[in-house]
Amino acid sequence: MNSTPATAPVPAEEALDHEKLYTARLYAVRVRPYLATALFALRVVPTRRVPTMGVDRYWRMYVSPAFVDRTPMRELAGVWVHEVAHLLRDHHGRGDRLARDLGLDGEAERLRTNIAGDFEINDDIYGDGLPRPAGALRPELLDLPPGLLMEDYLRAVRLTPRTPGMAWLDCGSGADGHDRAWELGPDGADGLTPQEREAVVYRVAQGINGRPGSTPEGWRRWAEQVCHPPQPWRELLGAALRAAVSSAGAGDDYTYRRPARRAASLPGIVLPSLRRVPPRVAVVIDTSGSVSDTELGSALLEVAALTRAVGGRRDLVTVVACDAAAHTARRLCADAEIPLVGGGGTDLRAGFTRALRLTPRPDVLVVFTDGQTPWPSSAPPCRTIVGLFPRPIAARSGEEEDEHLRRPPEWARVVEIG
Repeated sequence: MNSTPATAPVPAEEALDHEKLYTARLYAVRVRPYLATALFALRVVPTRRVPTMGVDRYWRMYVSPAFVDRTPMRELAGVWVHEVAHLLRDHHGRGDRLARDLGLDGEAERLRTNIAGDFEINDDIYGDGLPRPAGALRPELLDLPPGLLMEDYLRAVRLTPRTPGMAWLDCGSGADGHDRAWELGPDGADGLTPQEREAVVYRVAQGINGRPGSTPEGWRRWAEQVCHPPQPWRELLGAALRAAVSSAGAGDDYTYRRPARRAASLPGIVLPSLRRVPPRVAVVIDTSGSVSDTELGSALLEVAALTRAVGGRRDLVTVVACDAAAHTARRLCADAEIPLVGGGGTDLRAGFTRALRLTPRPDVLVVFTDGQTPWPSSAPPCRTIVGLFPRPIAARSGEEEDEHLRRPPEWARVVEIG
């Protein structure tokens, strides 16, 4: 066993009952097999400075020998599951973000965060072999509904005359992100590295996804998010567009309304200055049969967002519908609907060619596609952003080139949509 004593060593008469503690862990693994990897990853640190058991963000579990002695084995197994659930649900990272965003500080705010984290996980930990301890916190104790997230509970939890009985709660920094004096910190022994922590979390999530019928709904939602984290694609797309707009040469023009500064060195000569004007944006939308109506609707919503990004100048945005051939290029100079003609095969090279032949030529090119298309062999002479509707890549023998067609070229800034 790799265990490191905390700052206060445990006297011999209060030595930790390792046999009971690890028997409880084995029982927890038997009734919650999908958490086995995480339960065995915890590093045990005996200490008298915690009231029960607590964890830090480095996957050390601090254990009170007196608590182990007085707690029945099955309830002790529930505490194992409870503490590892704090770490798997990233309550330490989420607590850090909440503290930063909401300005939370001090012991009272730490307690509120710990309570909110307990409310999130305690509704799907107990039962099916794990008895609920008498002191387990549930949202119903504060007349709150079950099934919410820590962030929701934190905004609702208030320290009132009904909460003093919860003041004993201290699950460690792994439950709320606030470091404790009794923790060993980042330089202490036996903590997991960031790579090891990520590997444990991902392996547990994979196991749950492999047998979803054997786990509660809350754990299934968590596992799905770990393996397929949602991307803030609208923010990413907006950032990519802003980067393209602000690049050198995009939207630049000359004006004599304000002479250039260097004109002072050339008496009698008026030189124009360079000014920034809204960029011209060409949008190529893949209208082939492999793109769904829902995805086309998402593309049109993004066209509206692009228009707002250029100051509402609809005349600066042109849309080209393209399947195997480029269709009408429509400038958004009216409120009429954008006709998305197509439905056949896909060859976006025709759409690229049509967009780059626009007069004046676009400063930014935005393409919405599922990626199942040939791509131009060389980069366009303007910044290019690809909004990609994701597709699973099925390995099919004899069609190695199919995967190549799905992969946007390196010169494009790719943002997954949806």
